[in-house]
Amino acid sequence: MKTETVDAGRLETWTIDEVADAYDKNDIALIDVRTAQEYLLEHIEGALLLPMPFLSPGKLPSQEGKKLVFYCGSGIRSEKVARRCMESGMKNIAHMEGGFGAWKKAGKPYMGTDVSTGAPKRVEGKTA
Repeated sequence: MKTETVDAGRLETWTIDEVADAYDKNDIALIDVRTAQEYLLEHIEGALLLPMPFLSPGKLPSQEGKKLVFYCGSGIRSEKVARRCMESGMKNIAHMEGGFGAWKKAGKPYMGTDVSTGAPKRVEGKTA
């Protein structure tokens, strides 16, 4: 995990493996800040969708017990969202380094779209 001290606190940037491990243990809530179209095409299974333009930090769910970890396609939007949340006073947040592109490159499983039917399908990650 990388950390950066900013005026609003400590910004955490988690690696793909750190996110996957914490998510498997149900220690975090994973929030996708990409567009609805991006999410419908492919996303991390079980991640919540909250597109960046619609974010209202004060309306996010309670952070008791779970850290909120944001992700996007590359890590740029999720970092902006994390910073915005921190500026609003939120403390228990982080974002995923490299975004969904890095998640796929690391061979992690995700939900994709079967192009022949348009139906969602689970895409298994690489076996190590």
